[in-house]
Amino acid sequence: MVRSACATMFVLTAVPALAQDGAALYGQYCAVCHDGGVVRAPARRALGEMTPERLVASLETGLMRAQGSALNDDQRRAIAVFLSGKPLGSMTAPVTAPRCTRAPAAFSNARPSAWDSWSAGFTNDRYQPRPGAGLTAADVPKLKVKWTFGFAGDTSAAIQPTIVDGRVFVGSSSGRVYALSLSDGCAYWTFDADAQVRTATTVGRERGSATPSVFFADVAANIYSLDAATGQLRWKKRGDDHPVARITGTPKFLDGRLYVPMSSLEELAGANPKYPCCTFRGSVIALDASNGNQLWRTYTIGETPKPTIKNKAGTQLYGPSGASVWSSPTIDVARKTIYIGTGDSYSEPAAPTSDAIMALDLDTGAIKWVSQLTAGDAWNLACGGIDAANCPASNGPDFDFGSPPMLVTLPTGERRLIVGQKSGVVHGLDANTGKVLWSTRIGKGGMLGGVEWGSATDGRQAYVALSDQSFKRTGGPVVIGMTTLDPVIGGGLFALRLTDGVKIWNAAAPVCGDRPMCSPAQSAAITAIPGVVFSGSVDGHLRAYSAEDGRVLWDFDTARDFDTVNKVTAHGGSIDVGGPAIAEGVVLQTSGYPTYGGKSGNVLIAFTVEGR
Repeated sequence: MVRSACATMFVLTAVPALAQDGAALYGQYCAVCHDGGVVRAPARRALGEMTPERLVASLETGLMRAQGSALNDDQRRAIAVFLSGKPLGSMTAPVTAPRCTRAPAAFSNARPSAWDSWSAGFTNDRYQPRPGAGLTAADVPKLKVKWTFGFAGDTSAAIQPTIVDGRVFVGSSSGRVYALSLSDGCAYWTFDADAQVRTATTVGRERGSATPSVFFADVAANIYSLDAATGQLRWKKRGDDHPVARITGTPKFLDGRLYVPMSSLEELAGANPKYPCCTFRGSVIALDASNGNQLWRTYTIGETPKPTIKNKAGTQLYGPSGASVWSSPTIDVARKTIYIGTGDSYSEPAAPTSDAIMALDLDTGAIKWVSQLTAGDAWNLACGGIDAANCPASNGPDFDFGSPPMLVTLPTGERRLIVGQKSGVVHGLDANTGKVLWSTRIGKGGMLGGVEWGSATDGRQAYVALSDQSFKRTGGPVVIGMTTLDPVIGGGLFALRLTDGVKIWNAAAPVCGDRPMCSPAQSAAITAIPGVVFSGSVDGHLRAYSAEDGRVLWDFDTARDFDTVNKVTAHGGSIDVGGPAIAEGVVLQTSGYPTYGGKSGNVLIAFTVEGR
C-alpha cells in the first residue's frame, strides 16, 4: 500500500513539471506542423484527443517515429502528457467485444461471397457481383445499422475491413487487429501488432495449411501472418530496413506468395532542413507466404541514391528517391503480371519512374514496362513550409498515384488499366504496353486533390470519386496556415466510359452548410455492386448512388454517437482512405479521420436490410 501511495504521489507531483517541459518541447519540435496547419499533420486538437500512451507510441514506433528519434524517453513522455493533459498510466485497459459463444462456421476453399482483401478480386475493380454482395439495388434504400463496434482510445477509424466466411477482420490505429462475427460483432480473437495498422487484411490459404492466414502490415513496415482461426502469429518480417519505411497498400496473396508494396514517411521527414533528404526508394517484394522469406524485390527506382548538393543549412542531400507504392498491387493472373502505381520523387533528380504505372513479371519481379504520367515531380513537405531548404528546385505538383490501377477486359477482348491520379485526371492505358489511350480531367487536383484511394468498375463503366479537398487560408505560406477545411470546394462522383473516358454522368458534390470540420471531398475508396456505387465523404456521410444516372439512393450520416456491442464510447466522423467492404448481405464501413482537418471518430458500422 505504501508503494501505491508513493506511485500516486509521484504522478501527481510530476505532471506539472512534465507538462511545463512538454509545452516547451512541443513548441520547439512539433508546433511548426501541428499548430501551423501543415496539411499532412494532425491538428493539435486531434492530438489532444489521444491518450498519452498512444502519443508516446506514435513517437517511438508509429507515424512520428522519425521526429521522435531526436528526443529521449523523458522528452517524448513530457510532450505526450502536455498534449493529452493526462498522466501516463491513466489509460484504462482496452475494451474488447464480448467473446463469441458460438463457434464460427468452417472456412471454405471457395469464397464467392468474400471481400478478402483491398478489393474482392485481384484486378482491384472494387466490385462485388450480386451473389457475393447479397444485396440488390432495390435493397439499398432499406439498409439499417445492424451493429457497431468501437475502437477503444482511438481517434481514427479509416482502415477497410474484410469479410470472409461470416467473419470480419479489421485493424486499428492502436495496432490491435480484430476477428469479429459478421452477424453481431462479437469477438473471436484479437492480436496486437507492434505499431499502427493502416492496411486492410488479406485472407489466403497457404499450401498444406489447415486454416487460412490473415496477412497485413503496420506503419513500421512490419508484415504479419496470423492463423485466421485463432489469431496466433505464424510469422513476422520487416519489409524494408529504411528508418522511415512504412506500408500503406494492402498486400495481395496468390498461389502461396504474398506481394507487398513499400512506401515511407520520408516525404514528411524532408520538412526538417537538417534531414539528409532523401534515400528511400519504393519497391514491391514477393514473399513465401508460408514463412515470410523474400523471393524477390523490385525497386521502383533502379539507381541507389547518391550525394547531390548541400542545402542552405549545410545538410547533404541525396537522390534520386521516392516513387513509393502507396496502394495494393493489381494482378493479371493469366498473364502473370503485376501492376503498380508510384508516387512522386522526394528529391532531385526526379526519377523517370515516379508518378507512373509499372508492369512487373509476377514470378521474377522483372520490369515489363513503365508509363510515366507526370514527369519532373520532385516534392516533399519542405515545399511551401516555413523553411524550404529541402524543397527540390522543381517544387513539383505532388501528383502521386495513391489509387491502384483497375484491370478491365473490354467486350473486344482488349485489356485496359483504368487509374485515377491526384492531378484530377483519370487515365486509360493499354495493359499490354502501358500506352496511354485516353485521359479525362474530372477535377483540379493537388496535394489532397484528384483521385486519392480507389475507384470502382462493373465492367461497363468506371466510377471515380473526386477529392480536391481544400482549406481556407488563414495567412502564412502555401502549406503553413491552412488550418480550416473549405466546406464548399471538392467532391463529386463520375461515371466514365471505359473505351474512351467520356463522362456518362456526374453526381454533384455533397453540401456541408455550416457543419464544422466539414469538406465535401470524396477521398475514400469507393465500392460498387450491380446498379449501385457507395462513396464515403469527409463530411461523414456514406452515400449510395445509382450506377445508371448518379441519383442518391441512400444516405447515412456516420458523424454521430453510437451504442456499440463492446460498450466502448464511440462516434463517427470523417470518412477517408478505406471504403466499404460488402459481402453476405452486409455493408461495413469505418468512420473517423482527423488527419487533414476532418472530424475524429472510432467506429465500425455494419449495415444490412432489416430482418436479415
